[in-house]
Amino acid sequence: MIMGTPGTFFSDTKRHYQILDGLRGVAALVVVVFHILEAFSIGNPYDQIINHGYLAVDFFFLLSGFVIGYAYDDRWGKMSLKDFFKRRLIRLHPMIILGMLLGGLLFYYGASTVLFPLVNDTPVWKLILITLVGMTLVPVLPSMDIRGWSEMHPVNGPAWTLFFEYVGNILYALIFRHLSKTVLIILTVISGGVLLHWGLTSPMGFMAGGWSFDGLQLRIGFTRLLYPFLAGLLMSRTIKPGSIKNAFLWSSLLLVIILALPRFGDKDTHWINGLYEALAIIVVFPVIVYMGASGSIKGKVLSRVCNFLGDISYPIYITHYVFIYIITAWVVDNQVSYADGVLWSVVTFVVSVAVAYGAFKFYDLPVRRWLTQRWVKK
Repeated sequence: MIMGTPGTFFSDTKRHYQILDGLRGVAALVVVVFHILEAFSIGNPYDQIINHGYLAVDFFFLLSGFVIGYAYDDRWGKMSLKDFFKRRLIRLHPMIILGMLLGGLLFYYGASTVLFPLVNDTPVWKLILITLVGMTLVPVLPSMDIRGWSEMHPVNGPAWTLFFEYVGNILYALIFRHLSKTVLIILTVISGGVLLHWGLTSPMGFMAGGWSFDGLQLRIGFTRLLYPFLAGLLMSRTIKPGSIKNAFLWSSLLLVIILALPRFGDKDTHWINGLYEALAIIVVFPVIVYMGASGSIKGKVLSRVCNFLGDISYPIYITHYVFIYIITAWVVDNQVSYADGVLWSVVTFVVSVAVAYGAFKFYDLPVRRWLTQRWVKK
């Protein structure tokens, strides 16, 4: 995933970066809170309390590049392309299927006359068709939209990031793994320049985008994928982690601050916010990953916390938005204020966490184990 590569069931003695698992979970929880609060500030990002939560996607891409490079770069002598893609499908696709299924089952509960005008007019046969297509992760065109937001995956919007995660995996297997460090550095610098350019010229002054299968959104998606993924891969090959005390605490705190700071600039100076977000991705996120890779977990409590965060990170990311559609429709259609929506916001967060943990424990983990035992060479 975009969420990295925990639980791939390798039986080797490589060091496991437990703190990076924890950071992935921290970022995923921030995404959930961001999306809940976003319901109360639709159309006005200046009212958003956690303003840069969508940058967690770019952080996930960075983690993915780092972890994939670390986990697979030295395996190609004994692993074929087919084996690699099998492993990635096993890691990612069971939860994609479940996320689409949940999105299809709860689809009509997210009807909104204001935001999601197509929901009630969508026949069941079309919902089933789009849900089944979504399970393959094949994007649908805006003309096939059944919600009204032109998402490439209308029953579960965040799946667009998994589409780009697969693209990153394919590029790694076919091209990136063959590149020398020099060429990788050049491509990373170029992609960083493209990312910075988009940050400075984005009409709305933010990095958000990539969820629709059209020219502009695909451009944004590839812009957001390539620099962090390449930077993570480069880090896995060139950076030797140090030794940082309390690394999980400090890296988590820095990550939350970066994602939660207020929007910068105003309606006439969008570029300031875009510059902030570009620099966060280009400079700060690699620092956070380095900090996480340079620390160790001491104590059973903190170890369990990081394990729990890592376990739910992917499931919560790919399932929570089916509940966000519902609360967002309710908030917007009824003009609910922050104060009046506190209870249901908390309920949405708790349900998202509970569903994610249940999905991990009783579906994702056993399904991946079963598939690995029967489908992957030891």
